[in-house]
Amino acid sequence: MNKNKLTMNQNTFFSDSEKARLAQLYKQLLTLSGKILRPDDCKKVKSYLIGAASNNLIRRNVFGMNPIINDMETALIVTSEIGMTRGAILGIMLHTCVRCGYSTTEDIERQFGEDVAGIIKGLNRIRELYEKTPSVESENFRSLLLSFAEDMRVVLIMIANRVNIMRQIKDTDQKEAQQKVSAEAAYLYAPLAHKLGLYRLKSELEDLSLKYMEHDAYYLIKEKLNATKKARDEYIEKFIKPIEAKLKEAGLKFHMKGRTKSIHSIWQKMKKQHCGVEGIYDLFAIRIILDSPLEKEKMECWQVYSIITDMYQPNPKRLRDWLSIPKSNGYESLHITVLGPENKWVEVQIRTERMDEIAERGLAAHWRYKGIKSGESGVDEWLNSIRNALENNDDMQLMDQFKMDLYEDEVFVFTPKGDLFKLPKGATVLDFAYAIHTNVGDHCIGAKINERNVQLRQTLNSGDQVEILTSNNQTPKQDWLNIVVTGKAKTKIRQALKEMQAKQGAFAKELLERKFKNRKIEYDEPTMMHVIKKMGFKVVTDFYKSLADETTDVNDVIDTYLDEQKYEAGLAEHAPATSAENYNAPTDAELKARTNEDVLIIDQNLKGLDFTLAKCCQPIYGDDVFGFVTINGGIKIHRCDCPNAQELRKRFGYRIVKARWAGKRGSHYPITLKVIGNDDIGIVNNITSIISKEEKISLRSISIDSHDGLFSGTLTVMLDDTGKLQQLMKKLKTIKGVKQVGRN
Repeated sequence: MNKNKLTMNQNTFFSDSEKARLAQLYKQLLTLSGKILRPDDCKKVKSYLIGAASNNLIRRNVFGMNPIINDMETALIVTSEIGMTRGAILGIMLHTCVRCGYSTTEDIERQFGEDVAGIIKGLNRIRELYEKTPSVESENFRSLLLSFAEDMRVVLIMIANRVNIMRQIKDTDQKEAQQKVSAEAAYLYAPLAHKLGLYRLKSELEDLSLKYMEHDAYYLIKEKLNATKKARDEYIEKFIKPIEAKLKEAGLKFHMKGRTKSIHSIWQKMKKQHCGVEGIYDLFAIRIILDSPLEKEKMECWQVYSIITDMYQPNPKRLRDWLSIPKSNGYESLHITVLGPENKWVEVQIRTERMDEIAERGLAAHWRYKGIKSGESGVDEWLNSIRNALENNDDMQLMDQFKMDLYEDEVFVFTPKGDLFKLPKGATVLDFAYAIHTNVGDHCIGAKINERNVQLRQTLNSGDQVEILTSNNQTPKQDWLNIVVTGKAKTKIRQALKEMQAKQGAFAKELLERKFKNRKIEYDEPTMMHVIKKMGFKVVTDFYKSLADETTDVNDVIDTYLDEQKYEAGLAEHAPATSAENYNAPTDAELKARTNEDVLIIDQNLKGLDFTLAKCCQPIYGDDVFGFVTINGGIKIHRCDCPNAQELRKRFGYRIVKARWAGKRGSHYPITLKVIGNDDIGIVNNITSIISKEEKISLRSISIDSHDGLFSGTLTVMLDDTGKLQQLMKKLKTIKGVKQVGRN
């Protein structure tokens, strides 16, 4: 059947009422857009719509709405409220024909031009986005919607379409769908309309969403407003009349208007202030807009303030001075609340034409963030620039410069379940894997992008659906750091590599010690340090890593160790013989380095002797010590700086024996510390917290005495050497309020 011979009346898809509505809309659209559309546009559009309907390809939505009528109503809103050009109007009218498969974008491009086809592509791409991710409750979704709309007019059309749907679903029985559409209107479309300066559409979307989602609240407020409208109008007239006279008398150029707040904003205030409609201060506001030159703006605004507050008593708590310091979004105005006739509080907003234009048209961010092209500020500037282009009726080719350069630094991708992720441009499959979860990233071996297998280093594009492939055998590699671009991925990879290196090191050390044990060689840590250095390793972890990688042979290490041990003992073949004449007794330091069999060596070569540690000075491994032979023959070990050391040497010098710690470390030793500082709540918690975090240190007891704002504490801790002790004392000194830390 030739589609050009069909008429709407022959088609059964339209009910009689819909045919009448269609004829009415057609006339309205022709009237509004007659100068915009070309002479044969309407005829060609009509034939496409009839063809799609006649072939039973067009489907009604969940509310039973006729999509052709819906599109025409949307086109009317776009034309009357926003003021768009031919491409947008025809794109709205024809995108249903392409979506249902009756025609293609190529066909539309041949018949109507590239501009119309571009609008249709954008509208259908956003439809696909909705099908891909059912949830819009994400700030990312707004950004993604914008990034999918290469032509900003697509977003404007989506807003107008949502307004139209909201107008039509008042009496629907599809309550669940009504709630979903209303939630989206409030969360997604109203804020977008606000950013674009479409304040009437924004308020309508908010009010209608409230009407459907909070039915009782909406009608309660509406009825109260209707009941008081006449009285409110009369009151406004009574309030402004004397002000008007005074301002004219002062020679100011101005105009005034009274406005009632939207139902949605009244409801938000009621919830915030926990009160009824009657409790809202500012159900309406008086706006005084001055026609002032830039250099006199502030002066004249404050002059108006002075005149009004001379006439009516102001509430100082309700003064909002956004003249001296504008809001962070650039909003400038002076808000005052005064006690008007009949003892009613009235909000008065004082601003100039320039300030009003910025506030009404949403240009604030443009002034604040001029020149910045990233983040939320970039969104604001970009959208406001477009709003300017629309209001000035510029040629819509101007839109070319706004083709998503705003989002050139970001990509938006989906998981197979439809979850949305925002990543920087250049992000790879591996970045996405780490964005999902560290465990997923660590075991990632590749991915499927839009059902196609790709490698780890594959870069992502907006709209990609990415399924990460993992394997339990996979572990992070050093070269992964060159694949990823996100900070999170780099940090997690470095962390994993460090942990793996630590595990490998521990494994390699255990292997080495086992080999030593099997060959019955005593393992001495200081000697091994010499060996590691001798083998050319600057860092111990590098040595153990090479053992784990098998780039260094364990047997070579043992051979080098034995050579080093012989050399230290003077038994190496290459070591020259020492004559008795040149023999010098070894120093304490030399003896300390050579021996490793016992924790403590008494008097040069005596080992295995029983000894006890003196309680008066509590020596620990690493302290300079000496031995004292007691009357029962036992040896007691004292620190060289023991408080009793001087007296012992003086009176019993013949019973003093040399003592030193060997290379072999002993167990933990008790040590008592004295802490002095300012008395402070939580000081004990801070001290015990630091001790509990230290490895190989445990707290045995703590005693705190507080007097006149000072505290004196005694701590007994268990630790294994002086190095640990010094570290602990240093950390305790960093606690706020601690003045002094020392050994008891």
